[in-house]
Amino acid sequence: MNSTTNQRLAQLIWNIADDVLRDLYVRGKYRDVILPMTVLRRLDSVLAETKQNVLSTKKTLDAASIVNQDAALRQAAAQDFYNTSPFLLKDLRAASTQMQLRQNFEAYLDGFSPNVQEILENFEFRNQIPRLTKADALGTLIEKFLDPTLDLSPKSLDNHGMGSVFEELVRRFNEENNEEAGEHWTPRDVVKLMTRLMFEPIADSIPDGTYLLYDGAMGTGGMLTVADDTLNELTAGKKIDTHLYGQEINAETFAIAKADLILKGDGRAADNIKGGPEFSTLSNDAFAGKEFDFMLSNPPYGKSWKTDQERMGGAKSITDPRFIVEHDGDPEFSLVTRSSDGQMLFLANLIAKMKNDTVTGSRIAEIHNGSSLFTGDAGQGESNIRRYVMENDLVEAIVALPLNLFYNTGIATYIWVLSNRKQDRRKGKVQLIDATKWFTPLRKNLGSKNCELSAANIDAIMATFHAFDEADAEVSKIFDNADFGYYKVAVDRPLRLVDAEPGRVYKPAEIKALRATSERADAAPAVIKKLHKFGVVADPLRGLFEAEVDGKTRVVEYERDTELSDTEQIPLTEPEGEYASGIEAFLRREVLPYASDAWIDESKTKIGYEVSFTRHFYKPAPMRTLDEIRADIRALEAETDDLLSEIVG
Repeated sequence: MNSTTNQRLAQLIWNIADDVLRDLYVRGKYRDVILPMTVLRRLDSVLAETKQNVLSTKKTLDAASIVNQDAALRQAAAQDFYNTSPFLLKDLRAASTQMQLRQNFEAYLDGFSPNVQEILENFEFRNQIPRLTKADALGTLIEKFLDPTLDLSPKSLDNHGMGSVFEELVRRFNEENNEEAGEHWTPRDVVKLMTRLMFEPIADSIPDGTYLLYDGAMGTGGMLTVADDTLNELTAGKKIDTHLYGQEINAETFAIAKADLILKGDGRAADNIKGGPEFSTLSNDAFAGKEFDFMLSNPPYGKSWKTDQERMGGAKSITDPRFIVEHDGDPEFSLVTRSSDGQMLFLANLIAKMKNDTVTGSRIAEIHNGSSLFTGDAGQGESNIRRYVMENDLVEAIVALPLNLFYNTGIATYIWVLSNRKQDRRKGKVQLIDATKWFTPLRKNLGSKNCELSAANIDAIMATFHAFDEADAEVSKIFDNADFGYYKVAVDRPLRLVDAEPGRVYKPAEIKALRATSERADAAPAVIKKLHKFGVVADPLRGLFEAEVDGKTRVVEYERDTELSDTEQIPLTEPEGEYASGIEAFLRREVLPYASDAWIDESKTKIGYEVSFTRHFYKPAPMRTLDEIRADIRALEAETDDLLSEIVG
C-alpha cells in the first residue's frame, strides 16, 4: 500500500466530516466523531471473518459460567480484540427508525472487548450519539463509512497502511487545530532527529534481542511508533524484537495512541499503553520499577504540577525514589522542582528507568524548552537534576533546535541526549550543538510553525553529532561536565554601628536593641557576637577575626550585616593557585580587594549547574568603524543645516 493510496483514503474520510458534520459540529470538533468512527470501521472489517466463531465461543463460555473470557475470545477472533454483539456495521442499516438504530449501535459498541472500550471511553464517543441521532445523521455517517470506495478491510489495506491513514487524519486534525497541536503532536521531522540521535551511535553494536521502548508523555504515540520504525531500519538484518510502553494523561490523545497501535496490529503493545486523567506520569507511575532500553519524550513546558504534588503528599513529603535519590553522600538528594513547572521531573522519571546491567544500557532523547538549562537556584530541584545527570556522566549532547519549529509556540527548544554507556571519547564530556540555523522554510505556516527539518538538515546535525569535535566552533563545542557547575557562596560583612563599643561582646538581645537605635557606618566599630576560647586560630576568610577584647588579642566572630550580605557564583573549575581551594582563590582575587572584612559562610555553600547556550555561542555584532560613524554625523549635520536654512529663509 503506497503513500498515494493512504492519502486518498484519508481524504475520503476527511470528506465525510464535511459531508455529514458541517452544520452539526464546528470544524474543530469533527475529530470527536471521525477518529473513533475510523477506528470502528477498521476493527469491524478485521473482525468480519471470525464473527460467527466469536459468537459461538461466547455462547459456550456463558453456558459454562466462565467469567474470565477475554483470552478465549481473542483466540476465537484471531485478534487482540473482538466484538460479542450480534451486529456488524453493515447490519445496522436494517434499523427502521432512528431510535432502533441508536439502540442497535449502542449494543454494537457495548460488544467490543475491554481494550476497545477503553478507547471509546477516552474518546467519549458515546456522548456524540444523542446529537447524531437527533440530527438524523447517525445512519448517514455509518452509510458513508460503509461506502465501497472507502475499503478499510485487511484485504485491501494492511496494518501498516491503516496506521498511516489514521496518523494522516490525526496530523490533519492537529494542524487544523494548530492552537492545540503542540500539546499533543511533536512534528515528525523533530521525532526523526530524536530517534536518530538515540539509535545511530550504537546501531552497529546492538545485539540481537528484545528491546523495550518507553515514552512517559506520549501524546498520540507518534514518538514511539517512529522510534520503533527507526530502530528496525537501522538494525535491518538483525533479530530485533521491540515492545512499546507509554503513558499519557490526556484522555483523547491516549485513545488515539492506543487506537493507532491496535489498527497497526500491535494489540499486545496497546495493552502496554496506560492513560487517562487518573494516569499522571508524575503522581501515578504506571511502570514503577520497570526499566527500558530506549526512552524519549516531549513533556509539557511551563505547566504546573501542583495537583500531582498534592497527590504525593506535598513538596516536602515526597518520597518517590524517582525524585528522591542518593547522590554525593546524600541519601535524600531532592530532584523535586518548583510546582510551577514539572518538565524536568519527566527527565528524572526516565533516568530512574535506565538499565544498568546490559551491554547497551539505556539511551534517552527528550525535548525541553530553554528554562531547563538554567532555571532553579543552586540546591533547587531543577539545578539538582542538572547536577545529577552531569556528575553521573549521563549527558552526551544538548542540541538547540530552530525557532518556530513547533505548531503552537515559537520558543527555543532543545533535545537532551543521555546515555549510561557513553563512548570512551565522550566520557566526562558534553557536546553542545547550535542547530538553530539548520532549517527549511515552509511554503505555508502551520500556526507558529514556519519551518521544518529537512532530510539534509537532519543529516547535517547528525554529522556534527558523530564528529564530536570543534572543527566548526560556531555550531559545536565540547565541554567537561564540571564546566557547567558552580559553587554558590554566601559572602558576609560585619555589622558596623556608630554606637557599638570596640572590644565588647554583645548578646543577641543587645544586638537587636543596638540595631534599633544606632546608625550604620563603614568606619564604625564592628559588632562582636561571639568570643572564642584561647587556641582557636584566626581565619578571617571564614569569619574568625582577631580583635582586642579586654586588652587581649582574641579570636571573635562579628554579627553579619544583612544589608551587605551577598552571594558569589564561582565555577567548579576555578583554579586553586597557591590557595586551599578555588573558592578561596576567587574571593582573594575578586572580593577581598574591595571588601577586606568579607568572609564566607561555608555552611551555606551549595553546588549548582546551568548550561548557557547564549554565552557559549554568542556572536557580538561587529562594531561600526569610525569612518562610518563620522559619515553619519556629517550627513545629520548637513540635513540639520538644510532644515535651518528653510526655517530662516
